[in-house]
Amino acid sequence: MSVLLAIPARYASSRYPGKPLVPLTGANGTAMTLIERSWRAAKSVPGVDRVVVATDDDRIREVSEAFGAEVVMTSEACGNGTERCAEAHSVLGAKYDIVVNLQGDAPLTPHWFVEDLISGLRAAPDAGVATPVLRCDGDALRGLLNDRKHDRVGGTTAVFASDHSAMYFSKEVVPFTAQTYAGTDPTPVFHHVGVYAYRPDALESYPDWPVGPLEQLEGLEQLRFMENGRKVLCVEVEAKGRQFWELNNPQDVPKIEAMMADMGLD
Repeated sequence: MSVLLAIPARYASSRYPGKPLVPLTGANGTAMTLIERSWRAAKSVPGVDRVVVATDDDRIREVSEAFGAEVVMTSEACGNGTERCAEAHSVLGAKYDIVVNLQGDAPLTPHWFVEDLISGLRAAPDAGVATPVLRCDGDALRGLLNDRKHDRVGGTTAVFASDHSAMYFSKEVVPFTAQTYAGTDPTPVFHHVGVYAYRPDALESYPDWPVGPLEQLEGLEQLRFMENGRKVLCVEVEAKGRQFWELNNPQDVPKIEAMMADMGLD
């Protein structure tokens, strides 16, 4: 099954304008833009036939082409990354069996997250979409709760059924737990990793569906699939000692840089 991996990137982020071009300094002191680090993460995934940056902004295009990325220009009308991936797939001839959306704010995504995601979707013919989830340890849960305490969204959480079909995604920390957990203790909270794998029919249908009330309230694009009766498969992935965080706010830059230093990522 052929696989296209698209990295949707837009300049006009409401929470962090210009985010794809923000520099992140690695363990060796080298600074690279967020979009380049996300592209490098994408290029490390084996079994992917093509990697493209999908954007509507010439500044992102110029920077991306300068470090060697293939760029697909998409419309400014794209409302989110899924719509941008759908347009990019169409521009490229809609010929791939699986389209992966590695969002441009997730440079710490290890290659096995995406490998496991693709394998999970291939093994679930009744699912049109799959997305990774990572069980939080005590430290990660405290980070999510601290962000919400200070009115920041540091990550999205997911709850799913016994067959791993998604029940809900939220920027709040769900499910609620009154228990306290030590640093490395496993918790019942799952961090949603911002990567998606789509079957073409589900991806092609997505832009034609109206934005539903849950997607509008949460600002989470994956809820549109669920509001239209499409199964979203949650694929549990393992950290294997890697720290994971997404860049959603300016405060996340030093956090991610500290994680890269701690893990020795250049």
